[in-house]
Formats: sequence, structure tokens, C-alpha cells
Amino acid sequence: MKSILLIGLGRFGKHIAIHLNQLNHQVMAVDHVEERVDAALPFVTNAQIGDSTNADFLESLGVRNYDVCIVAIGNDFQSSLETTSLLKELGARLVVSRAARDVQAKFLLRNGADEVVYPEKQLAKWTAIRYSSDHILDYIELDQEHAMFEIPVPGDWIRRTVGQIDIRKRYHINIIGIKRNGRLELSVSPDTVLEEKDTMLVLGRYKELQKCFHI
Repeated sequence: MKSILLIGLGRFGKHIAIHLNQLNHQVMAVDHVEERVDAALPFVTNAQIGDSTNADFLESLGVRNYDVCIVAIGNDFQSSLETTSLLKELGARLVVSRAARDVQAKFLLRNGADEVVYPEKQLAKWTAIRYSSDHILDYIELDQEHAMFEIPVPGDWIRRTVGQIDIRKRYHINIIGIKRNGRLELSVSPDTVLEEKDTMLVLGRYKELQKCFHI
């Protein structure tokens, strides 16, 4: 369990609060709009109404005590930038800030952000890849070169074992899980038989995945 300071409770921030709550983390939520704070109360440990660009207010939250500070401000980049900078000046351990464009990410990283997230950009890429192919069920980009796909078992692999296909040697790809009857099986061995209705979680370099599965 981690202690997290979440600043900005718009749609993105509220969804973060909900998921952090499901993961049983302790969350202090902050926004300058009372209605947003009220809406987030069921999902957070504590919440305050306040201006995160005010150094005295931020310092009163004890930012050094949080494992992570997340700046989820979406519609006011100036406030996001000032908040990010102040958090780092006040000794925050890890500052993660939201960006909508590459230029925003550069400014945030130069001014205190340890990491930057692009919710719109990341979702746009996921949507493009997911729905431009008939056989991709899910997709996670791990870095610029590696990705993980959920994909149905190809027709010529059905009722063959993982060892017989030898996907690791032939394509440098790992099958890290099998979804069968709605359940995820992670204990994949060379003797695992692939069935017609299974889907596979495959991990590897994006170029190798493209080549193997014609993505």
C-alpha cells in the first residue's frame, strides 16, 4: 500500500482515484473546485479544496511524506507546470504529471516531473492498433520497441503444443499467458496445448510481433 497525493479531480483524476481505491492505496485528493472534491470523497482517504499553485497550501499537505505525487490537471497547463515545479521544490519523492502534447512533456520534465503520462496519446495509439486489425483483442506498449498483445490462436497452431510451435526460437516471442473459458492461465509450459477458443498473451519486440501475426 502506498500513500499518494493526487492533484486534479477532473475526469482523468477521478478515474485515477477510483482505481487507486480499488488497489487499496491511501489517497489525498486535491482540487480547487468543491464539486469535484465532493464527487471524489467516496474513493479517497482524505480530500482538500485548495489551489495547488500556492506554495504555502502545498507545503501544508506535507508533500515529502507521499510515495507518489500525481498531477492530473488537464485543462490548465500553466497550473500543471507550476504545481509540478512546486512539488519538486518542496521535496516530493516522485512527481508524475499529465501531458497532452510532446512540448508539454518537455516543459514538465525540465521543471520537476520525474515521469509524464499521455492519456489521450496512449489511448489514441491503443485504439488505432486495436481496431485497425481484426484479430487483436488488447494491446499494451511497454516501451518504444516492446509490446504485449492479446490475440486469438492462429488456425495452424490449434491443438499443437507451445513446444511444437517453438515460437521463442522462431520469432523471439514469449507466450506469457493463455485465456481459456474466461480465466487467465499464467503457467504456460512447452507441453501446454493451444485450443481453438483460447487467446494468447504474447510479449516481444513490436517488429517481431508484426511479422509473426501479420499485424
